[in-house]
Amino acid sequence: MKKTVLVTGATSGFGKAIATRFAKEGNDMIITGRREALLMELSAELRKKFKVEVLSLCFDVRDLEEVEFAISSLPEEWKDIDVLVNNAGLAVGLNPIHEGVIDDWERMIDTNVKGLLYMTRFVAPIMVSREKGHIINIGSVAGKEVYPMGNVYCGSKFAVDAITKGTRIDLVTHNIKVTHVAPGAADTEFSLVRFKGDKVRADGVYKGFKPLQAEDVAEVVYYVTTLPAHVSIHDIVVMPTAQASAVNFFKV
Repeated sequence: MKKTVLVTGATSGFGKAIATRFAKEGNDMIITGRREALLMELSAELRKKFKVEVLSLCFDVRDLEEVEFAISSLPEEWKDIDVLVNNAGLAVGLNPIHEGVIDDWERMIDTNVKGLLYMTRFVAPIMVSREKGHIINIGSVAGKEVYPMGNVYCGSKFAVDAITKGTRIDLVTHNIKVTHVAPGAADTEFSLVRFKGDKVRADGVYKGFKPLQAEDVAEVVYYVTTLPAHVSIHDIVVMPTAQASAVNFFKV
């Protein structure tokens, strides 16, 4: 059955791959992000390749007023959101706590935690009114284990894990599924953003092993939405075969 799926942070990485995977199955897509040109490009691609309807919304999930306006002003035919994928997130910097850059902290907390909360606050009531829906929060292995110099990023992803659990408890009586997907090392823009455009340093993160690809995570996200109505996957960690924990790898 065709669904209406909203994916945040759809301009690259996991978000783009997730939107593509759902569109491949004929679902109507609401895609959001801050980079309008990339949103327009993806919209055109999904329409042409999969013959689906696409609504692109250019806004920043960190801005409460923008989030509220975007969701409250959805056209009538787009309001019945079946799946919300809270994907927008980032890591910025890799510093010990006493050398942390405050602006980096703010960006991570505002995007990874507050942005997720804002989206959930305005989309969940739609699902509650319909007594059905599925919220998928993209976390990280960093929300399961803390690693050196990951302090605030790890904290933000631990928050995603906890918020997901609390959301599930609050919404279970409304027949809404809530899933946490926590990827390990993945070859996306993640490290390039973390190291603020330093491609050499970013590429070095993945040397010696095969990391996850965005499409691998998208496949998992899509899968959890395909199960029978009485089956819900609460929490799933997906890692490269070469990664045993946040810091333990088999490299050649």
